[in-house]
Amino acid sequence: MLKISELNVAYGDSKVIHDVSFTVESRESLAIMGRNGMGKTTLLKSLIGILPVNAGSITLNNIQLTDQPSYRRVQQGLSFVPQGRMIFPFLTVEENILSGAEYSGYRQVPEYIYKFFPVLKDMRKRNGGNLSGGQQQMLAIARALISDPKILILDEPTEGIQPSIIKEIAQTLNVLRHERSFSVIVSEQVLSFALDLSDRFLVIDRGHIVHEEARATLNQEKIKSFLTV
Repeated sequence: MLKISELNVAYGDSKVIHDVSFTVESRESLAIMGRNGMGKTTLLKSLIGILPVNAGSITLNNIQLTDQPSYRRVQQGLSFVPQGRMIFPFLTVEENILSGAEYSGYRQVPEYIYKFFPVLKDMRKRNGGNLSGGQQQMLAIARALISDPKILILDEPTEGIQPSIIKEIAQTLNVLRHERSFSVIVSEQVLSFALDLSDRFLVIDRGHIVHEEARATLNQEKIKSFLTV
């Protein structure tokens, strides 16, 4: 279980995340929804250690991660797919995936990755920069998965991707998280993707969690009201 307790994050003197607390259970998928500039990316970057925490704690299965550098958090089971995908354009698909295997020890791409992303197997010798946006997102996810994460963190994964691919990625992640026993935290503005993927929803507004609701009882109109200007 990932536990976030009273997290505060600031840029200089400007506090961005205010006393945020939540938990993520095993195999659960949690969506963090909100408009641009509300703190979604800042929150996720603080979880993986790209941004320092000013106060509060981050624990994974009772292991304290708050003051650990990013690579230690990856070793403990966090994995991050940043906004914009950030693949290596001049490495092949296979080389891109294996670049994420430093802490898992894989010498070759495990078959389950190609099973769930068959297009990557077909294109494994092609440079990452020659893939479409949707294929690059699959590649970024595959690179994160090869570290065998306990928590997969996705920042705006639908950005610049066509709707059919968005739905395919959500369906694939749902199967993977149960088969591979990991949880998902996704920041998102596209409600349809979040509905396909997530069990629970948090809404962040100006760095505060202002709403929480389970998928089973979700009031979609209320969630949409938080996403419109």
